Amino acid sequence: MSDILLTTLNAKYIHASFGLRYLLANMGELTERTQLLEFDINQRSLEIVEKILATQPRIIGFGVYIWNTRETEAVIELIRRLAPGVKVVLGGPEVSYETDGQPIVALADHVIKGEADLTFAEVCERVLTGDSVEKVIPAPLPAVVDIALPYGLYDEQDLAHRVIYVEASRGCPFTCEFCLSSLDIPVRQFPLDQFLEAMDCLLERGARQFKFVDRTFNLNLKISEAILRFFKERYFTDLFLHFEMIPDRLPEKLRELIAEFPAGSLQFEVGIQTFNDEVSENISRRQSYEKLADNFAYLRGQTGVHIHADLIVGLPGETLESFGKGFDRLVAMNPQEIQIGILKRLKGTPIVRHDEEFQMVYSPQPPFEILRTRDLDFEMLQRMRRFARYWDLVGNSGNFAGSVRLMWRDASAFEVFLQFTDWLYERSNRRHGIALTHLVGFVFEFLTEERQVESVEAAAAVLADYQRNGRNDIPVCLRPFVESTEAGKSGVSSKALPRRQSRHLAGTAD
Repeated sequence: MSDILLTTLNAKYIHASFGLRYLLANMGELTERTQLLEFDINQRSLEIVEKILATQPRIIGFGVYIWNTRETEAVIELIRRLAPGVKVVLGGPEVSYETDGQPIVALADHVIKGEADLTFAEVCERVLTGDSVEKVIPAPLPAVVDIALPYGLYDEQDLAHRVIYVEASRGCPFTCEFCLSSLDIPVRQFPLDQFLEAMDCLLERGARQFKFVDRTFNLNLKISEAILRFFKERYFTDLFLHFEMIPDRLPEKLRELIAEFPAGSLQFEVGIQTFNDEVSENISRRQSYEKLADNFAYLRGQTGVHIHADLIVGLPGETLESFGKGFDRLVAMNPQEIQIGILKRLKGTPIVRHDEEFQMVYSPQPPFEILRTRDLDFEMLQRMRRFARYWDLVGNSGNFAGSVRLMWRDASAFEVFLQFTDWLYERSNRRHGIALTHLVGFVFEFLTEERQVESVEAAAAVLADYQRNGRNDIPVCLRPFVESTEAGKSGVSSKALPRRQSRHLAGTAD
C-alpha cells in the first residue's frame, strides 16, 4: 500500500518509463510512501484500474504521452467512477502545452506542465497536507545538478528484458518547428563524473544495451569523446549504444574514436527529415547537406556504425517530387535503415504557423498525423503511409537487402518502391500482418512481372536474402527456379548478416 502511485502506459513492455524513474528518484522524504507501477497500452483498462486501486493510493501520478493519451484517459474515467476521492495528477509532454480543452485534463485534479522532476514531490506534499493546490502548475526548469539520477531504479528485470534509457544532457540548440525539443533551450549537461559513475554501476550490474535520449549527443564534442572513450575502455562483446546525432557535425577526432568500436556496437539515429532547402527554411532547420554526405560516406566506409536515418513526409512545402528526390539521395548514401515518418502536430510546437499558407490539415486524434497539405492531398498521404509501412517490412527488415536494389536497378528507388507499394496493397489489401513467406512471394512476383527481371536472377536474389539470416529451406515460389537445395545454397553467403540491433529499441523514450 502506498500513498502515492506513479504510473504510465508504455507503448510496449520493453520500454521502461524513464520519466517516472526520475520522479521516484526525487521524491525525497516521500520516497517510502511512493510506488511505481507500469503498464502498456495493450492491456485492458479494467485490469489496469484493478491493479492501481489495489495499492490504495491517495495520489496517482500519470505520465501522459502522444501514444497513450486515449488509453490513459479511459483508465482515469474508470478511476473517477470507482475512487472519486483519489487525487489524479498528470504530467508529460502531451499535457504540458495547450491544456485548455483536453478531455484528459478535465478529468484530472492537477496538471504539471514541463519538467516535473522536482515539482511533483512538492505538489504531493501540499496535497497530502491539505494545502490548496492550483489545477495547472507550471514547473520551473530544474537545474540538472539538483536532480537525483534514476539509474539505480532499473531493477534486474529491467536490465534483463527492457530498454535502458540514459541521458547525459537535456535540451536542443536547434529550432526545428515540428519538434518539442525546439522548445527545450538551453542545452543542459549533467555533471560528467556523476553520470559516468552511474553508467559504471549499470555495467557492473549487467546492463549491455544503452539508449541515449540526448537530442544532440555530438553537440559538445569534449563530452561526446569522454563518453565514447568510457565505453570503449569497458567494452564487452554484447555492448550496444544508441545515440541521436547531428548529421553534419563529425570532426576527425570523433571519427577516429568511433572507428575503434567493433561493427554492430554503435547505432546513430540521424534526423535528416528533408533534403529540400526551402522546406528546411520553412521549418527553421539548419544543416549542411555536403557535410552530411561526407560523414555518411565515412561512417559507412570506415566504421561499423549502424545508421538509422529519418525522413518526414508532409512538411510544409514538401512535394511528392522533392520528397522522392530526397529519398533517392538518402538511398544512395546507403544507411542500413531509413525511417519514413509522417508529420505529427505535437502540442506546443510552432509548426502550426504554416497551417494557412500550406493548407495543413491534421487528424484530431492521436498521434495527430498530417492528413492533407497544399502539395499532398489525402489520397497521396494515404499512399505514403503505406509506403512507410512497406518500406519498414521490406527495406528496413534486413530480409530483402539485395532484392530491393534489384527492384530499382537503373531507376529511381522512390518511384519503383512507390509502384511496389501500390501493387502490393492492391494484392494484399493490408498494411500489417503480412507473413515473411508471403512477402517473399510478393517480392519475387513484382521483380519478375513488373520489373521484368529474369526469373532465375530474381529467385537467386530473393533466396540469398531469405537464407542469409540462417534459414535453410527454399520458399515454394522459388523452387522451380532453383535446380536443387544445394544449388540454391551456393549463392548464399555463409556468414549471416548482423541482426538489426535497433529493432527492439524502436519507439520513443518515456
